[in-house]
Amino acid sequence: MEETRKGHPEPTVCQQAEDPYAHRGTVPANTDDTAEQAFVPPVKEGRFAFLKTRRFYEVLVIGQILSLCLVSTGTLSLLLVGQGTSIPAFQSFFSYVLLNLVYTSYTLHQYGFKKWAQVVLKDGWKYFILSFLDVEGNYFVVLAYRYTTILSAQLINFWAIVVVVILSFIFLHVRYRIPQILGILICCGGMGVLLASDAMGGVAITGMPTELKGDLFMLLGATMYGISNVLEEFFVSKKPIFEVIGQLAFWGMLINGTQAGIFDRASFRSATWNGKVAGYMVGYTLSLFIFYSIVPILLRMASAAFFNISILTTSFWSVLIGIRVFGYVIRKLYPAAFVMIILGLVTYFAFQNSLGESHKPWLGLNQEKGIVGIGTAKRKIKVDIEAVSGASAAAEGVASTGNGKDHTGE
Repeated sequence: MEETRKGHPEPTVCQQAEDPYAHRGTVPANTDDTAEQAFVPPVKEGRFAFLKTRRFYEVLVIGQILSLCLVSTGTLSLLLVGQGTSIPAFQSFFSYVLLNLVYTSYTLHQYGFKKWAQVVLKDGWKYFILSFLDVEGNYFVVLAYRYTTILSAQLINFWAIVVVVILSFIFLHVRYRIPQILGILICCGGMGVLLASDAMGGVAITGMPTELKGDLFMLLGATMYGISNVLEEFFVSKKPIFEVIGQLAFWGMLINGTQAGIFDRASFRSATWNGKVAGYMVGYTLSLFIFYSIVPILLRMASAAFFNISILTTSFWSVLIGIRVFGYVIRKLYPAAFVMIILGLVTYFAFQNSLGESHKPWLGLNQEKGIVGIGTAKRKIKVDIEAVSGASAAAEGVASTGNGKDHTGE
């Protein structure tokens, strides 16, 4: 793990005004804070600046990995229902247990029990809210698969994008530019093409009837997911990833375990238990573990909004996997829909500077309120400062060596 280690203070990248390199950079375009005089490293502005960076392609790939994780969890949920096992609360319990074992244990190793307990006492209520929203989002989404199809589920997931954009605008002071809004609309249009293709086919994607109850459950789950995504983006920009995931898993395990004991007892007793069900449960648990481990990195490098539009490709990947598992058929418009979504993602970043959305407006001009960690703009700023300082020192060393030789030659 990359974040603050026990006994070592968090490094800072802010420099004094007399720093000789303080005027070489430009202020990121999406900030209005002119009061701070902190060092800002060179930031490339202009059209396609972010698209020319390695970070853009990393963000694009990570988004699709997360999309595939969601496809896996959705497919395995349907396979469990097909086996006669529908235990929406209990199904996610093992994922929280595994996350808790890994990340809470690592947090205890980094912080020690005393500091970990202080985190629980001071910030536990914040993480409890995050965990509650996440647990209930998982619960209602899995429950929705009893009544609706993957197709309808993905249609309702559009609502999560709306929730994220509104909350980010109001509470995190994120200001969306026209290309970002256009990118979101293109992605939604691509999803609409895919849905229209299936509608023209006239066949439900799983042969299951689509009912209003399932759609309402999915709508409720999408709302909770959207709120939790915004909260998690805020937390991981200020705290170490292992702390956030560890606390989310710790409280999530308690909440989910209690809920499973109350609501899933009858379903648990009537469920089918065999080797296939066990395999599906293991696959579901591992898929969610990978998903929860990677999401914070994408939220640092991009945003909750980008995360939600990037996973719109879930439907396309669902069909590809469903060809093998459920006998789906790829229709002609599916590739076009996928290309439209990817084009929308590119458009979303087309006119952003080289820091992209990793520069969070709530962390300050130089991200001084944030943490140095994987994917953060603050880490990139720190690396850029060190690179500039190193290059300057090297240049001065070469010049000094050259002057020495001249003097000796005389």
